Amino acid sequence: MKIVMLGAPGAGKGTQAIKIADKYGIPHISTGDIFRANIKGGTELGMKAKSYMDKGELVPDEVTIGMLLDRIAQDDCKDGYVLDGFPRTIPQAESLTKALAEKGDKIDCAMDIEVPDEAIVQRMSGRRACPKCGATYHIVYAAPKTENVCDKCGSELIIRSDDKPETVQDRLNVYHKQTEPLISYYKNADVLREVDGTKELQEVFNDVVAILENK
Repeated sequence: MKIVMLGAPGAGKGTQAIKIADKYGIPHISTGDIFRANIKGGTELGMKAKSYMDKGELVPDEVTIGMLLDRIAQDDCKDGYVLDGFPRTIPQAESLTKALAEKGDKIDCAMDIEVPDEAIVQRMSGRRACPKCGATYHIVYAAPKTENVCDKCGSELIIRSDDKPETVQDRLNVYHKQTEPLISYYKNADVLREVDGTKELQEVFNDVVAILENK
C-alpha cells in the first residue's frame, strides 16, 4: 500500500498520514524527516541538501528525490509507506512516477483531504502557543481554561507567525499554484481518492480507512 497524501496546509493530512501508518504498520515518510536523517547521517545527498539550505536556497528536486528513493528502498517500506509533503509539484510527481515505474512499482492511492480555504484560515488562526513550555491550544477546539493563559505554566499565549491569517493565506496561495495541480495529475492516473476533511478527525480517518479497504 503506497500512499501519497494531498491537501492544503492545515487540512490535516499529516495527522491522517500518521494514523494510516500506525494502523497498517507502514512508515510515515515526510520530507522534513528525510532531510534531517540524511544531514545527521552525513550522507552525500544530505550534505548536498545542507549546502543549499545553508544558503537559504531551495533543495533541487533531484537531491530530494534521491533521498526519497533511498528511503523507500529500505526494508521497512517493503509493505508500503505513506508519503507526506512529497511530491509538491508536477515535476516531482513525474520524477517519482518514472523512478517507481523503472522498478516495476507505482503509487496505489493519492488521498486528498479536502478543506475549503476559509475553514483552514479559521483553524490555523485560532491556534495559540505557549512560548515558555510549548503547549498548544485552539480558541475553538481546545481552549485554555483561562483566556490567553497557558494551563500548564501560566504564561501568556501567542499566535505563531505561521498561524497569522495573512501568512496562512499566503501559504494557501502557494499551495493552489504549485501543489493543487497534483489532484488532476493523480486523478488522470486513476489513483485519486477524496475525503471531506471538515469532519471530526476520527470521522475523517474512518472515511480514509473505508476508502483504503475498498480499493
